[in-house]
Amino acid sequence: MKAVVATGYGPPEEYRVADVPVPQPGPGQIQVRIAAASINPADVRLPSGDFRDAIPLEFPHVPGNDFAGTVSKVGAGVTAYRVGDEIFGQAVPRALRPMVGATRPSLSTGSLAEYAVFEADTPFLAHRPAGLDVEQAAALPTIGLTARALMATAKVQPGETVLVVGATGGVGTALLPLLARAKARVTATATAADADILREIGADETIGYAESEYPAGVDVAFNLTLPSDQLTGVASAVRPGGRLLTITYPVPQQEWIGREDVALHFVLDMDGTLGGMREVGELAARGELSATIGRRYTLDEGAQACVDFARLHTTGKLVVTM
Repeated sequence: MKAVVATGYGPPEEYRVADVPVPQPGPGQIQVRIAAASINPADVRLPSGDFRDAIPLEFPHVPGNDFAGTVSKVGAGVTAYRVGDEIFGQAVPRALRPMVGATRPSLSTGSLAEYAVFEADTPFLAHRPAGLDVEQAAALPTIGLTARALMATAKVQPGETVLVVGATGGVGTALLPLLARAKARVTATATAADADILREIGADETIGYAESEYPAGVDVAFNLTLPSDQLTGVASAVRPGGRLLTITYPVPQQEWIGREDVALHFVLDMDGTLGGMREVGELAARGELSATIGRRYTLDEGAQACVDFARLHTTGKLVVTM
């Protein structure tokens, strides 16, 4: 089969589309013919070698976490899925097993490929709703889970003021409509080229990326892009008693933000306790959750998609169709 492959540690410019053996499912696993996949930060960060001491990879390594496709084989003991089922979801490389949820982890052989193998018993896979098209289903898993977890943690109330830092990425463009639905008043960071798109999907106001442009005294701030040890500027925009939520590493410490009067939350739900892929699918089917797709690629262009993700300013998600 064809797959995007990293043959050793290095930048995404060294990835190739190559022929590799088709992975076969074992007990409790399913094989999926991938229809579409989308790019996430781990697809370029893990093969870069930045984490090789903590998370050593085996090569050739096939990246890809998010996917939509059709079940093509079912391993022994699997009852939740049958051959021909249309499914979607999120699964991380098997090298991350020590770092993912303690129960029912979602692991795979990599979705930037014609076929991939997944663990069947996990909340991060689900049947694809009939009204959710393949590209949306492939773009939504990670960002949908993250946006839902952020909203569940923040508990935004009507009329509250919100700052979203990093609003043009996949998570940001999924979060803005949820904030608009919650009747929050949202200020989002953006380039001038992205301002109209963000206002269309839920931002009341857009500003540049400089901390000097941040509004003062917001009720809630979401950090979706800055390293979590560099949040003093974001924290300074939050009113006393407000909330600051971040999804980036390193895991933040209260003393790092210089504010004892701001509730700091690191949002990473590895066990699906705040909801899994079924809930993402239900929201998407009702039109309450969607992905903004910024660029589309074929599998033959999959290596270039990873390069573009790493090197270009992109809006929303990059989707690779097989």
